[in-house]
Amino acid sequence: MDKNITNILTKRETEILNLIIEGLSNQQIAKRLSISIHTVKAHIESIYRKFGVHNKVQAAIYAVTHNLVDISLF
Repeated sequence: MDKNITNILTKRETEILNLIIEGLSNQQIAKRLSISIHTVKAHIESIYRKFGVHNKVQAAIYAVTHNLVDISLF
């Protein structure tokens, strides 16, 4: 994983991004992290803004193409 992700995303956003890439739904992410669905959606919207994307697929592609995640872990 590129060290620059810490300059782009918060720790929680990074956790959520990894769960998105794993294919979890917002509800599953909320349950896994013991947070509300509203909080998950807020973090996802923040990821979208930071990456300049509009959906989960685009966010995942952005993260992979910019070496922000290690896809060998998935």
